Order: sequence, then structure tokens, then C-alpha cells
Amino acid sequence: MSVPPKHQIRARHTAGTITVYQAYRPSLGLPAARDGRFPPAWKRERMTWIKPSFLWMMYRCGWGLKDGQETVLAVEITREGFEWALANACLSHYVRGVHPDRATWQRELKSSPARVQWDPERDLHLRPLPYRSLQLGLAGEASRRYADEWTVGIRDVTPLAREIHGLVREKRLDEAGRLLPEERPYAVREGILGRLVPSA
Repeated sequence: MSVPPKHQIRARHTAGTITVYQAYRPSLGLPAARDGRFPPAWKRERMTWIKPSFLWMMYRCGWGLKDGQETVLAVEITREGFEWALANACLSHYVRGVHPDRATWQRELKSSPARVQWDPERDLHLRPLPYRSLQLGLAGEASRRYADEWTVGIRDVTPLAREIHGLVREKRLDEAGRLLPEERPYAVREGILGRLVPSA
């Protein structure tokens, strides 16, 4: 089995949408899943991070067991919105060779409505893998558009997370792996990712 490139977007996607994951307290996550949209209590002025990788979300929320992250949501958004965010994003940290200098990066960071960081992908035991997973932070205009324009549907996948976690704990890894959402390489328009990849 070949190892994916170090920096590659992998996600569940269709011709028009891409699925990303977030986790919230039940008082916010359950109404969002019920109504298929984020409620007014969802703070649109805050930075919010979306994750195309199911297993990275499981690492972040501890299989939905961490305080305040008990409801795991699969949020289906338009590809158009996702790629707008990428096209208007900058890296979340300074990288020599990508940015002319630190001051230039800081200006970009302040003016960009989205930011990208690449964190190690995770296996079923939530151990780091040698390749990276995209995290996309949305603020300001991007956060508002995500909540009110790009979102196509929201599903509560907490039961799935708990089921997979239970199989992992029982060392039934083949069964757990078969339940994972299928995440395939996601191709974006040429030129978008060039300035968002720290190294080859």
C-alpha cells in the first residue's frame, strides 16, 4: 500500500460538496444536526477549524469523549466555498522560503479570512502517521459564509465515532477500518495549494 504525499487533501467528497468534521457540546451540536444548519448560538465572529479527516477529528475530540466536544458533526459544504477559503487562506505559521519574511507573513495572517495548517494524520490508535492532514481555520467573512452559505447539511456522527472506538478497544481493527468514512484525494484548482504547502 503506497504512502500518500506528505501534504495532500483527503476527504469524503462528491462532484459538488466536501465533508468536514467538527465537535461541539451537545447543546450546540444536537440542534445543528437536527436542523441541518448552525443555530444563532454558533458564534460567527470566532475562528472555527474544520477538518476533512475523520481520524484527525477523533484525535482532537478523543472519540467524542472530551469535555465540550461530545457531539461529532459531519458538515457537508460546497466545494466552491471550501476552495474560496483555500484561495483566501495563508499558512498559520511562518515558513522560510514560502514567505519573503516574517513581517510579510504577519500582514497576510491579519488580512486573511482563512488559515491552513498541516498536522500529522492519525491511524486507528490515533498515533501520528508520516504524512499530513489539512486543518482549515475560518474567521470573519469565511466563518460567516461557512455557517450561512456553504453548509449543505449537518449529520451527527457521534454514534459512528463511538462504534469505531469500541471496535478499536476490542482490537477488531479490520472491522473498525471498514466503518471509516471513505476519504479520497481531493483535487483543487491549479495554483491554490502552492503557497499553502510548507515543503515538498
